[in-house]
Amino acid sequence: MSTDAFEQEALSYIDPLYRTALRMTRSEADAEDLVQETYIRALRFRAQFTPGTNLKAWLFRILTNTFINAYRKRARAPETTELDDVDEFSLYRRMSAERPASSSPDPEREFLDGIVSSEVTDALEELPEKFRTTVLLDVEGFSYKEIAEMLEIPIGTVMSRLHRGRKFLQQRLYDLARERGIAALRTAPRAE
Repeated sequence: MSTDAFEQEALSYIDPLYRTALRMTRSEADAEDLVQETYIRALRFRAQFTPGTNLKAWLFRILTNTFINAYRKRARAPETTELDDVDEFSLYRRMSAERPASSSPDPEREFLDGIVSSEVTDALEELPEKFRTTVLLDVEGFSYKEIAEMLEIPIGTVMSRLHRGRKFLQQRLYDLARERGIAALRTAPRAE
């Protein structure tokens, strides 16, 4: 695979890499940094890539390992925040710039879809990191074997983490539905 073909194919995976990085990091800036670091490492170590094998899986393995290493490093370091350069209206300006008026023909549906999407995202974020990473790689369409290779764990562990992660998500989303009265409708006896 020539250098140009390698780079071109590698860049074709930027959207799924960013989507997964965003779910892993829960931060746009951190996701951008993670994807950038993934591509830097991929280009630096492209000689280790075997042409004809799964480039997407190789990139996701780099992404995952980079995330795990950064996560471990961050867990050892104390968290600090600098607020000197932040003015009190920066969040408002950012949100108003990112949320233009809707041109949707069905704004009600758009609103409800946003709620459901945010609830699923919130439930995913509540998953412990090792389960979240495994579930996200599964959502991206990787096989158990590919996930096992990326995370350097046995296939049985992948299956166990997926099962437990899915059960957690199912329970969390069911609890939310019950809180909002949605699940109660399904379990109520029907009048005949």
